[in-house]
Amino acid sequence: MITYRLAEAAEILAVSDDTVRRWVDTGRLPSQRTEGRATVSGADLAEFAEHLVESGEVAERDRTRARTVSARNRMSGIVTRVKRDHVMAQVEMICGPYRVVSLMSSDAADELGLEPGVRAIASVKSTNVVVEVPK
Repeated sequence: MITYRLAEAAEILAVSDDTVRRWVDTGRLPSQRTEGRATVSGADLAEFAEHLVESGEVAERDRTRARTVSARNRMSGIVTRVKRDHVMAQVEMICGPYRVVSLMSSDAADELGLEPGVRAIASVKSTNVVVEVPK
């Protein structure tokens, strides 16, 4: 089972360590003790990250953050879902306030060991990038 320290979970979710500690203390984010430290399972973190996006909680943070930062080409995050067939895989990730979806071969997804809860980096290459500043 993949586990993350609270500081790692905070980095993945693009929030402060204190925010993650509050979520753990209130029972909003399930945790356990691993080697004396509070940790979060990768599967629980992936589910929680999806909930933040679906509930709109991340979108609000995203609007505030977008005033000062443009998305970078490499985004660290957590895999939330992998859909496979015989040839292709659709991999969904939450990278801070962003949802990223990648299509790749099933073989590539298998070789990388991609499954919900796995930490990964999304590298984006595009010839067209739109930068938007909210009013």
